[in-house]
Amino acid sequence: MDASVAYTLKITYKTRVILKNYLETISLEDLNKIPEGYNNNIFWNIAHLVATQQILVYKFSEVPALVSDELINKYRKGTKPEADATQAEVDEIKALLFSTLDQTEEDYKAGKFKTYNSITTSMDSTLTNVDEAIAYNNFHEGIHLGSVLALRHAIGLV
Repeated sequence: MDASVAYTLKITYKTRVILKNYLETISLEDLNKIPEGYNNNIFWNIAHLVATQQILVYKFSEVPALVSDELINKYRKGTKPEADATQAEVDEIKALLFSTLDQTEEDYKAGKFKTYNSITTSMDSTLTNVDEAIAYNNFHEGIHLGSVLALRHAIGLV
């Protein structure tokens, strides 16, 4: 595995450790709160990261995703919470935060990402290969970590 890709995945892992902590320490009620002026909640932002990583890395590489299409369609860009998440859904996302990264590393090492369908993201970044997708994913996760921090503040958590 390329050293820069390994490092990039380690950064993703560190971000997800922070997010996992929020899933474990914030009540289910607060994870589901949508404050005035917002269109989503803490849980949606974290689940969105799982879905987006699968789209950026797997779908655009034409490799089967590690999560269901239902999960991807529920949390992809342009969606919003339609109902409160259950504790079972929180537990599923908590597990997927790391299992998907571990499998991405294994799949990368195994050479599964042979092709990539180029995409220009909403942030005007053009991704032409899986290495760029893995790197861009960290930028995307940082944006949503910021959203989670803002949501925590907006619902009165410090």
